[in-house]
Amino acid sequence: MPFDLQPTLIGDRLELRPMRSDDWDALSAAGSDPLIWEQHPERDRYKPEVFRRYFDGGLASGGAFVVLDRRDGRIIGSTRYFGYDEAASEIEIGWTFLTREYWGGTYNREMKRLLVDHALRFVKRVVFLVGPTNLRSQKAMAKIGGVRAEPVVRDGRELVVFEITAPIPPSPGEDSGVRS
Repeated sequence: MPFDLQPTLIGDRLELRPMRSDDWDALSAAGSDPLIWEQHPERDRYKPEVFRRYFDGGLASGGAFVVLDRRDGRIIGSTRYFGYDEAASEIEIGWTFLTREYWGGTYNREMKRLLVDHALRFVKRVVFLVGPTNLRSQKAMAKIGGVRAEPVVRDGRELVVFEITAPIPPSPGEDSGVRS
């Protein structure tokens, strides 16, 4: 079964749906807060002309989502799948942001859980690349079970890598720990 890079994913609090060109106004408004980007390598992403590159890149990626609060349907952020490698059985999740009122709680955890659970139906490894100075995102990755892996260099910048892998099924005859 091929990897569906843009399903609609629905949780208790959030809905992730494919990004569309008509999401520009609401998403750029959500991303217009400079404090969202203060630890990000592209610190001026709150500016419309810089955010436009992020937005257009999301549309072109074929794996971008807008994040909606299910209570009121408001767009509160974005995230995307990137770099699907069928041979390596790997996908990256990144380019994620939420408006500040959704920080520090269960929203990021739910968003990542929806993405990771979907991805692990198709791949064995999900990776997250985080800027070395983005301590907020590094802490968030640890909270959701991300394990540090070897750093990588992308676009001339060294990035911290976190990974989440699919559980290894027990070998035939091995005790799985599951009881009926």
